[in-house]
Amino acid sequence: MRSQDRISNQGGELLPMSRRTLLSLALGMGGILALSACGGASGTATRSGESGTGDSGAGSPGDGAASGSGVLTAPLDNGYGSGTHHAKIEVEGFGSIELELNANAAPVTVSNFADLAGAGFYDGLTFHRVISGFMIQGGDPKGDGTGGSDRRIKGEFSANGVVNPIMHKRGVISMARSSDYDSASSQFFIVHEDAGSLDGQYAAFGKVTDGMDVVDAIAQKTPVQDSNGSVAAADQPRITRISMVD
Repeated sequence: MRSQDRISNQGGELLPMSRRTLLSLALGMGGILALSACGGASGTATRSGESGTGDSGAGSPGDGAASGSGVLTAPLDNGYGSGTHHAKIEVEGFGSIELELNANAAPVTVSNFADLAGAGFYDGLTFHRVISGFMIQGGDPKGDGTGGSDRRIKGEFSANGVVNPIMHKRGVISMARSSDYDSASSQFFIVHEDAGSLDGQYAAFGKVTDGMDVVDAIAQKTPVQDSNGSVAAADQPRITRISMVD
């Protein structure tokens, strides 16, 4: 894989996913792998460093089930823990990306994403990492790959003991994470071109149904600072809003 093909999450960014080896991903921590997931697994979803108010419409302290380590291991009780749902990402100056989310494949992931979207968590955030031909990554309140919400979730992928049939094909949306399998929080990425090396390693939870031209434009037109796809704050495509359609 090219040094550009990486993913990251908390404390990291996209890992060098150049199809060299999945190990380089787990160790590289510079790409989508390193999303920043922090805080407790339940309670009102808030951005890192902010306190929850309980009136945002996000999950309340009894929704879902948290393990002893503070990781959400069961879907939130918000109606998005099963079935197929739809969401829309509006990106300033680019257009809208419409998504179909598969909660049957990744119930914890979808219910968490829907909860954050409903709380307005993503509104005003950005795509801070862009690697054309690989993926675009966003959803970090810090805008540098080290932030997240106050909730970490169970990694729903085979390497973590969870059956998830969704492959990382062009247009698939998946969660970024750090080397800890259960570290995903709010950061997500959309696959620009097929990335089979990510299968079984990241929690894919849906796909783009309309707006791949927007993904293409972000991937191809956003200026990056280095081979890891880091985007300067002033150049990061801004997410106006992420909303749940159903």
